[in-house]
Amino acid sequence: MNKIKNNEREIPKEKYEELLRILKTRFMANMNRHKNIEWVNVELRLLSNNKKLWSLNEMENTGGEPDVVGQDKKSGEYIFYDCSLESPKGRRSLCYDREALNSRKEHKPENSVIDKAEYIGIELLSEDQYRELQKLGKFDLKSSSWVKTPPDIRKLGGAIFCDRRYNNVFTYHNGAESYYAARGFRGALKI
Repeated sequence: MNKIKNNEREIPKEKYEELLRILKTRFMANMNRHKNIEWVNVELRLLSNNKKLWSLNEMENTGGEPDVVGQDKKSGEYIFYDCSLESPKGRRSLCYDREALNSRKEHKPENSVIDKAEYIGIELLSEDQYRELQKLGKFDLKSSSWVKTPPDIRKLGGAIFCDRRYNNVFTYHNGAESYYAARGFRGALKI
């Protein structure tokens, strides 16, 4: 097998092997993120789930540094989050969703968080997931990350984001059409 396919998306075998090496190295260096989980079991799951490898590769390519943060008790799936210290650089300067992007009359960003997450094949972290991530380390000390916005807030034109300042995790709001060079988004992927 020379390529790993996900619909029309492909990963050359060399890139696939490199991705596994990167993930294993990160996994072993950050055991506090996944206590009681063994790499051999994660690797077996990865090897038997080619469909999501392209998404993991995109998480890596956009600066997310994905790592295992848990396991779904019902499905047995391993849960990967973006664990880069700052919001992934390849996913910044984006407004919240397509509606917000379309509402901008000028200076439109290239994309929206929701559209980019869908393209990559990941779920935007919720506020609760973001807070769980922050228990595993100190993330977004200089940047911030959009999080899944409740429908009642979005309906009124807003969106929420989080960061870590003064050793606390904060949740803020902005107009969904806003975007900043230091704000990106973090995602989750189950495999």
